[in-house]
Amino acid sequence: MELVVRAARTSDIKKIRSIVDSYAAQRRLLSKETVTLYEGVQEFTVAEVNGEVVGCGALHILWEDLAEVRTVAVIESMKGKGIGHAILESILNKAKEIGVKKVFCLTFETKFFDSHGFNEIQGAPVEPDVYAQLLRSYDEGIAEFLDLESVKPNTLGNTRMLKIL
Repeated sequence: MELVVRAARTSDIKKIRSIVDSYAAQRRLLSKETVTLYEGVQEFTVAEVNGEVVGCGALHILWEDLAEVRTVAVIESMKGKGIGHAILESILNKAKEIGVKKVFCLTFETKFFDSHGFNEIQGAPVEPDVYAQLLRSYDEGIAEFLDLESVKPNTLGNTRMLKIL
């Protein structure tokens, strides 16, 4: 098995769409419009095995030192082979490279993220002035991060976790 983890290209979006759809149907990931995937292609990392995209994940910047890991998923037949771990490690390295200090996620896979140093959080672990600025965003991920009542209960019922880099 030759595993390559790399930045996504526009030509990967159809496969990312397929992976996201398989998990969205199970209510384990939020569905995304295809146009949204294309608009955010630069946020995505993909994993290839023998030239085929088998997993994906994204890093979405929320603030100067804060980002969200989104859409980490591996096709069912490749689960348990370390591919998700490789994708997440690549995303965390990218976060460090660009100056992010805290990485947030919403997940059902708490053991997976815990194994990478994420911890469950309550409330919003940001300063009041940053909180006030983040309130101005229309991004649903920020609303989840801030634990806003407007998104309660959260869309899928997953766990909010944070890692300090």
